Amino acid sequence: MLFQSPINLNLKDAEVTYYPNFFNINDADNYFTNLLKYIKWKQDTITVFGKTHLQPRLTAFYANNENTYKYSNIVMLPNAFEGGLLKIKNEIETELNIKFTSCLANLYRDGNDSNGWHSDNEKELGENPIIASVSLGAQRVFHLKNKTDKALKTKLILQHGSLLLMQGETQTNWLHQIPKTKKNIGKRINLTFRIIA
Repeated sequence: MLFQSPINLNLKDAEVTYYPNFFNINDADNYFTNLLKYIKWKQDTITVFGKTHLQPRLTAFYANNENTYKYSNIVMLPNAFEGGLLKIKNEIETELNIKFTSCLANLYRDGNDSNGWHSDNEKELGENPIIASVSLGAQRVFHLKNKTDKALKTKLILQHGSLLLMQGETQTNWLHQIPKTKKNIGKRINLTFRIIA
């Protein structure tokens, strides 16, 4: 696989690496079209600070086992990996030499869809979870901030066909988000591959 050299974000107490064009433009286009159509998208309700509302994006969960994934009072039952999603999983695993069991897929329909500040630190992910995050479609800004040092923060644009790898103590020490934007932008698919044993 030919792609631009990975970029280490050099964050304190974190390991975050960005691959700007992990997939070439043709593969990224094809995967986006395929996944938009074939992933079993749904919109769950989410409870935050005691208030329940529709999640501001569509989601789906896939795994090669029967383990569920739980966050914000949502219990997600896994679908089986297949088609384009399985091909992406295999390519990432080959390149990173990491085996993933699960994938949380997110569909941001436009700039109003978002994901608030959080860490991927649910107990089923284990200590120091590894998250491989693929972006397809419209570019979105990704924010990171340190949990204790307010001065430590950064942001980057997640490009079509890119991969962001978060590992080590990243989820322990940092929060991340995809904020809303008033820009007129199209759909974005985000695939977050995880290990849930």
